[in-house]
Amino acid sequence: MFLECQDVFKLYTDPVIKIQVPALRGIELAADKGEMSAIIGPSGAGKSTLINLIGGIDKPSSGNIIVDGQVINKMKKKELVEYRRHQVGFLYQFPQRNLIWNITAFENVIFPMKMTSRWGLQKQKQRTLELLKRVGLEKRVNHKPHELSGGEAQRVGIAVALANDPAIILADEPTGELDSVTTFKIIDYFQEINRELGTTFVVVTHDHRFANMTKQAVNILDGQIIGMHRAIDPEKSVSEREEIFYIDDHGNIRIPEELRNKAGLKKHAKLELIDGHITIIPA
Repeated sequence: MFLECQDVFKLYTDPVIKIQVPALRGIELAADKGEMSAIIGPSGAGKSTLINLIGGIDKPSSGNIIVDGQVINKMKKKELVEYRRHQVGFLYQFPQRNLIWNITAFENVIFPMKMTSRWGLQKQKQRTLELLKRVGLEKRVNHKPHELSGGEAQRVGIAVALANDPAIILADEPTGELDSVTTFKIIDYFQEINRELGTTFVVVTHDHRFANMTKQAVNILDGQIIGMHRAIDPEKSVSEREEIFYIDDHGNIRIPEELRNKAGLKKHAKLELIDGHITIIPA
């Protein structure tokens, strides 16, 4: 398993009432290398908190975040810096967070490579042009972000995130400010990069359109995973989906509210094993 979140809790201290408030409550998540996963939920569900933990920007209050065999929350400060520079690419909702506004698209993409000195200058220039071509901006290399459309600026952000050839891309509401047509173009670029480069993607979003574009999509609410959508046959078609329950390591079952309402489940239910199948019955 490439990415694992093991019983992750994150508590923040409320500055007014001086008590600890949970942002994440027992998150358990797993993704294989080269997989594209979506974490879907409303504002305040804990999505950005989770992406910051995976990216090594913050640490969990308890539990472990494991990426490619490394326990991120146990890294020392210098190790975290190296992890964020070389192994993770970040893409945020607003282009202003992804780009330096007073330099060109070309200069933005080459900048992370210069910071890490990963390749020589000629290789850096070549890679910069290749990445901008990959996101369809080979004719906009000398344009500054304010001279680009919102979708174009976000595509430059994708190229920046890919600059140092990271193993994983963490995208936080990457299409939140874009129209539907541009949103689907960004999703197409994600899928193409994921397929051709084998880069692992974790996208956190409130946009349910991402659910049908990934092999698995988990639903998060109030800091807990409450369900999952996944492709029935990923090799055949990711458009064929099924909704499954989430069972944590303690055996707790989280049934989505919509299904609970349809089944008439209230506060209590009982399980019966009938002919080898478990049936949930209102009680």
